[in-house]
Amino acid sequence: MRPAFSLIVFTTLSGLGFGLAAILGLGLIMAPTPQWWVIYNGVALALIGAGVLSSTLHLGHPERAWRAMTQWRSSWLSREGVLAALTTIILLGFAAEGYAEGHGNLKIGIAVALLSLATIWSTAMIYASLKTVARWHHPLTPFVFVGYAISGGLVLAAALDALANGGISLLAQPALMGLISTAIVTMIWTKQAGAEGSGSTPESATGLGNLGEVRMLMPPHSEENWLQHEMGFVVARKHAAKLRLFSVTLAIILPAVMVYSAAASSAMLVLAAITHVIGVMVSRWLFFAEAKHTVMLYYGARH
Repeated sequence: MRPAFSLIVFTTLSGLGFGLAAILGLGLIMAPTPQWWVIYNGVALALIGAGVLSSTLHLGHPERAWRAMTQWRSSWLSREGVLAALTTIILLGFAAEGYAEGHGNLKIGIAVALLSLATIWSTAMIYASLKTVARWHHPLTPFVFVGYAISGGLVLAAALDALANGGISLLAQPALMGLISTAIVTMIWTKQAGAEGSGSTPESATGLGNLGEVRMLMPPHSEENWLQHEMGFVVARKHAAKLRLFSVTLAIILPAVMVYSAAASSAMLVLAAITHVIGVMVSRWLFFAEAKHTVMLYYGARH
């Protein structure tokens, strides 16, 4: 699949924003002043907003985006839109209600956390539910999305907490554990997802497998069409391996080292959060680039 920059930004920033919102909702980070409470929630809302706005750039008619929310009974995309809007509204109320105390109501906070996780899960299920893309259609795909969102949210929360409290944060250890857990889940997903291919071949599609290998005598048309342009993107295996190592280094390894050695350094935690975001974007680029749609079997591809 051809990686779309708007979707890479959307899944990265909105995931990070909802991850931070879940941390805030569970009361794992306390603001020393009302002003810092506004900053905490403002960062979460800004990330969510930036991600959602980026996603509309992928639409041919962004002004019609609201219509996607009407099919929530059958569409994960619609469920994501409904949950994102609902979570944002409740998060705004949660932030306003907790302004005086520096922390919000616990019951409302738990609702924010659960809705945030449900939104991230819905985003992942947009891809995981597609049987036509073997790389995405795997049980661990949603857990990879949730893992990156929560670990990134913990790193960002630790950075904000350190900035607000003179470089000291109690979230450094949970952030480190979150990064390690995400690394384990991602490694398993990378090895297993799509390893057995789509299960479809030119032989199975034509029913001629009993006669031997089916080969194309000529291409279906002489010029590249939209399907080939969008679904036929190919990244070389050696390049994919290098990019995967690069993404894991930036998203997991370096942030883990920075968080572990941060001690009382807010600057180190901020750098860890920035590095993590860049690494996740590279990972999301690979997520799309390595996906192979079964429609490409029509054009002679095998996977």
